[in-house]
Amino acid sequence: MSEAPVDPNQLLQSLARRGLSLELQTLDVCFLAALQLRADSGALAAFSEEQLELVFDEVCAAIAPPDEPRRSASHAIRRLREQRLLARVDGAGVVRKGQYALTRLASGIVMFFIEEETLTRESLTVLTNTLQASLANIVAAAAGLSAPDDWRTQVVTPLRVTVADLVGGIQRRQRGFDVQQEDLQREIAGLLTADWFGAVGQCQSLLDATSATLGELNHMLLHGASQLQATLQEIQELAVIANADEAELSVRHVMDQIDRIAAWGSARQSAWSEYHQYVHRFLRDVVRLDPSRVLTHRLRDLLAGRAGRPFALAVAAAPPIRLLRAVTPPAGAKPEVKRRKPAADKPIEEVAADDPQARLDADVRGAIAAGAHGLREITAKLTSAMEPRERFVAAGRIAGALARVSDPDAAAERPWVDVNDAFQIEEWKERSAE
Repeated sequence: MSEAPVDPNQLLQSLARRGLSLELQTLDVCFLAALQLRADSGALAAFSEEQLELVFDEVCAAIAPPDEPRRSASHAIRRLREQRLLARVDGAGVVRKGQYALTRLASGIVMFFIEEETLTRESLTVLTNTLQASLANIVAAAAGLSAPDDWRTQVVTPLRVTVADLVGGIQRRQRGFDVQQEDLQREIAGLLTADWFGAVGQCQSLLDATSATLGELNHMLLHGASQLQATLQEIQELAVIANADEAELSVRHVMDQIDRIAAWGSARQSAWSEYHQYVHRFLRDVVRLDPSRVLTHRLRDLLAGRAGRPFALAVAAAPPIRLLRAVTPPAGAKPEVKRRKPAADKPIEEVAADDPQARLDADVRGAIAAGAHGLREITAKLTSAMEPRERFVAAGRIAGALARVSDPDAAAERPWVDVNDAFQIEEWKERSAE
């Protein structure tokens, strides 16, 4: 069955009705961390009450001052159980002492503080390749499925479990990378506070290294996301063909997660670029111009009023303009306001159209009237003033004009004669002019 969409309002109202809240002190966090470390080192699935009390006493002895009164382990265990950080995992109820284990909430809190799980090139490569291999296996399995149960077993379940865990691993490391960037910004601020001018080089190296890392991660995320989306589209097409609606919804959910992963890289690179420019501008305009911080301290003292006259914004109010005499309007009628007349349009002149074909026909008739009766003579007469490269084109047009305006002798055998040194034509004899 497909997962129903979650209504945000109903979810928030449910959380409010349950009265969920967390109140953890330093001792509580250390107690949970000690239990997690003890479970990892000893391969323990659960703790007895005696073991919980022993670990709590060890934590108190390690972090609490000697003169502080010893706190009760039972009270701490009860508070952690009320906040769903410890869960009882045995079935004995209240008959006898039970077994307890850390909940997922407690493990998440502890892992956040004791593990620096951040996104790196190596972890992103491993997770992306594993995710691509899992999707390829799902594509191979989905190619021959038809029954709804097979789609649920071999496509929907792997997408919701294996693929979701891998995508969640990338997103979890992205959140760790965000925390690391925040710590880096605090480190840069601390360096500038401790050593005004001497920290410039170190801050520069931290900025450049982080910028290179973010650019590389963003490139890998965009490249990997495009490949993963292509594989998911293949699964979606197979699901549409097989009418597997549940598988199609699962694929669409994973595609949305992949898009969110790719968008994270672009957004973080843009935000870091803005922060990078801000720090560079601060180093250039403030630190390098005042390495001994003399101007900064003097300005701070002046603003606080500790050195001479404090700073203030003095504004001179401009007096209003006053009329010293009455203005008398000039006598007489005001001139009439008229709009300037536009210039008259030029009259339209009739110009005879130039017809190149008619002009050529007239030139051919004139050549015939002047005594030229053969095509060679007419062509030579009309092309004598032309450029050599224009004569060949004009010769064909002259032959057409001669055929229109006269009655040439179209004998079967027509000799080739030279018009000039450039080309030859077939000779036509004109029999009767038009």
